[in-house]
Amino acid sequence: MIGGSDIDRSCVRTRGWTSEAVRIIDADANRSADTHLLRFPLPAEWGIDLYLKDESTHPTGSLKHRLARSLFLYAICNGWVTENTPVIEASSGSTAVSEAYFARLLGLPFIAVMPRSTSREKVSLIEWHGGRCHFVDEPGAIYDESRRLAAELDGHFMDQFTHAERATDWRGNNNIAESIFEQLALEPHAEPAWVVVGAGTGGTSATIGRYLRYRRHNTRLAVVDPGNSVFFDAWRDGDPNRTSDSGSLIEGIGRPRVEPSFVGEAIDRMIKVPDAASIATIRWVEKVLGRRVGGSTGTNLWGVFVLVSELIQQGRSGSIVTLLCDGGERYTHTYYDDDWVAERGLDLTAPTAVLDHFHATGEFRAD
Repeated sequence: MIGGSDIDRSCVRTRGWTSEAVRIIDADANRSADTHLLRFPLPAEWGIDLYLKDESTHPTGSLKHRLARSLFLYAICNGWVTENTPVIEASSGSTAVSEAYFARLLGLPFIAVMPRSTSREKVSLIEWHGGRCHFVDEPGAIYDESRRLAAELDGHFMDQFTHAERATDWRGNNNIAESIFEQLALEPHAEPAWVVVGAGTGGTSATIGRYLRYRRHNTRLAVVDPGNSVFFDAWRDGDPNRTSDSGSLIEGIGRPRVEPSFVGEAIDRMIKVPDAASIATIRWVEKVLGRRVGGSTGTNLWGVFVLVSELIQQGRSGSIVTLLCDGGERYTHTYYDDDWVAERGLDLTAPTAVLDHFHATGEFRAD
């Protein structure tokens, strides 16, 4: 080579550690079964089958377990994370719980940068998995503060909001879209009319939207967006620079800015869901499922019920799939706490009446 010098980068980033780290993560995945696809009971005469992909059964209890695994593999194989690298993430909770799990698996220090309003249950889980929580007062400050900590500690900012859509193989390789369609194979309507997910980082919607096109399915993708989140308005108006000064009450899916991983062109429809509707839905669903689910699942199901009602009006039968993102035990002191709801000025009466009317008639009459 010109200049006669050479550098063996294997001395800088030890390939031996990288190989062992990938093996540890793959071994963890190999010990884990896929998540269940649950039937949600709807009146048989409607002719609509509704399924919930129950992501709460992952080892860390949420959909974000898949993302955390992919992000760690992506960072390790890129050479960004090596032995003893501090890992920093900006997260409102569930992603940080899952990343703390993988960091401990690899013996790496982990810091979650999050809004001070994050539920205490999620904070406890992060700390239980060996992570440390670093709080900010303004939700929009989590990005810059994460970068600052990474630079200060000579660590790596995982940055789920940038890397989520590229860290997952959307063509298949055991991603969530492939899993859904394999589990539907023997169902009456094996190709669903809709798949409904939240925006979040944008990684799940990008993965599913791309997979539907790649496999030439006729299934359409609907993305729900909660109050004070900017994805819906940005998508509707074609304005990727849209921002909000306040954070969403629905942890994990509402964002104050359009994240780099959000691929709006892969989405067929977006539905805006008020925060009161999301919370009313999870409380209403508890009576149907006999278990508590998290706020983002309520947002998903509110959007699903809109679509179910439309299919009924059109005289169409078929199926719809959405995600049960995490369990409600993480929100005992927030969404399931009447005082917490009242303090935020939320009235659940009207959305609960909408849900009751829908279940009785198949009509969804939300303002």
